[in-house]
Amino acid sequence: MLENRLSHQYWHLVGHRTELPVDNDFLLLNWADGEIVLFNDHGNIVAFDNLCPHRGTRFFVEDHGNHPAHCAYHGWRYDAGRIHIPEPQRFTPCDLAKAHLNEFRLEWCADFIFVGVAPIMTLSEQLRDTEQVLEEISFNIAGRFDFNRYAFECNWRVALENALEPYHIDMVHPNSLGTLRLGEGENTFHGLNSIWRAPVENSRIDKQLRAMSRLFNIDYQYEGYQSLYIFPYAMLSSTYGYSYSLQNFFPARDPARTHFVSRLLTAPVVPERLATAQTFFESTAQINRKVFDEDHQICKRIPTQALQSHLILADNEAKVRHFRESLASVGD
Repeated sequence: MLENRLSHQYWHLVGHRTELPVDNDFLLLNWADGEIVLFNDHGNIVAFDNLCPHRGTRFFVEDHGNHPAHCAYHGWRYDAGRIHIPEPQRFTPCDLAKAHLNEFRLEWCADFIFVGVAPIMTLSEQLRDTEQVLEEISFNIAGRFDFNRYAFECNWRVALENALEPYHIDMVHPNSLGTLRLGEGENTFHGLNSIWRAPVENSRIDKQLRAMSRLFNIDYQYEGYQSLYIFPYAMLSSTYGYSYSLQNFFPARDPARTHFVSRLLTAPVVPERLATAQTFFESTAQINRKVFDEDHQICKRIPTQALQSHLILADNEAKVRHFRESLASVGD
């Protein structure tokens, strides 16, 4: 099955180091195989499937927070790289050396976190030239401002293809993303990944955005709208590099559902401008949530079978064409 191959054989962009700054910070994500937990274990970031190795109880039930990896059922806990078991003498017939977390492989691109099950290539080989762009972005992120989990009532490919193309923006987002009046822009393709960069052609908004540079301490930005697709399930988008929307479109067990989650990652702020930047981030988070809701409302009108039967694409849907070609190269 295509989704199994994608999930198991490729690296997945799932977070940024600044989302887990202190011991016991955690982040919980859903995908078809269950749940992925990112956890700060005394400064060491680990990723595992959220199930206690004793009886399979979930360690965490919230989306994110700060809590020890402590099982509420029988008190087993994970700490300092190993499982701690209450009353181990009760398990004499068992080999407790086999009691361990079901961990994912973890790899870094600067401070971006990638996880994998059994990747068929290195992270650098998978990222190609997008690796350098991600590194530049990574060092210009200070933390997470917003977390938004959203169950899309459509197949993950429908939701992701929608995120890949600007053709729908004027129709679906006239009072949100459409207010930027994004120009034609340029697509670049990097192996399985792609990038779209477009100027902001609403001169009033563009002028306002340029003026906001005084709020931030950044040494990398694209002065316009930039959207990276990181194969197979992630998008990273930004306007002027003041914040970045990290989005995951994970397949669900139900092929007509998508586990969508977005995080608003913010750039470093000049301390004296913190209050103004806070207002800007709040507005950005609200607009992003509106855009995602608008996307969901249109995507849930598209049945899964349309992915195979309706194949006509415009020139500004080039990233969709590239995505479909990438999936075909993976095979099913």
